[in-house]
Amino acid sequence: MVIGLTGGIASGKSTVAKTLANLGALIIDGDETAHHLMEPHQAAWEDIVQAFGREILNPDMTINRLKLSAMVFNDDGQLQVLNRITHPLVFGSFKSQIQQIEASQPEAVVIMDVPLLYEAHMDQLCDQVWVVWVDRETQIKRLMERNGFTRQEALKRINSQMPLDEKAKLADVVIDNSKNLEETIRTVTIYFKDIF
Repeated sequence: MVIGLTGGIASGKSTVAKTLANLGALIIDGDETAHHLMEPHQAAWEDIVQAFGREILNPDMTINRLKLSAMVFNDDGQLQVLNRITHPLVFGSFKSQIQQIEASQPEAVVIMDVPLLYEAHMDQLCDQVWVVWVDRETQIKRLMERNGFTRQEALKRINSQMPLDEKAKLADVVIDNSKNLEETIRTVTIYFKDIF
């Protein structure tokens, strides 16, 4: 069973992923996969450096993700370029990780933790999609508090993703994470136990 777990920035997806891991699910982390692919001389590194220039590199040749994100979040065209480079590679990596897990642990529940699951069409790899949802104001407030962003900076990040309400309409399961942590953990546990 492969579950795609998605949400929006600052919606609490990491909390839900951690809860699912504690319940025994195997997590494939989209951000970790993308970061690995962007390491020096990995699959995406060369294309990203070619597209964005060597000024995005740190002295040790790693990509300075803060510089890169500043570039792409201020320019939709640049964000699309980055997504065109990374999404197919992440998709391929997920596909092979899932095949390996299914071959060695056929009974496992695999969670694909991917912020841009729908945007990158990775829902095609899933049996179910779970969306972690919060109302927009809560999302803005949490992102401002977590990252020290101004409201405008928070909105820029949030608006670069598909709206949570739209994701929720497409989902098989919606986890409302606008309440307290205990309530979220209780809800996730109930949904997880329903799988078996």
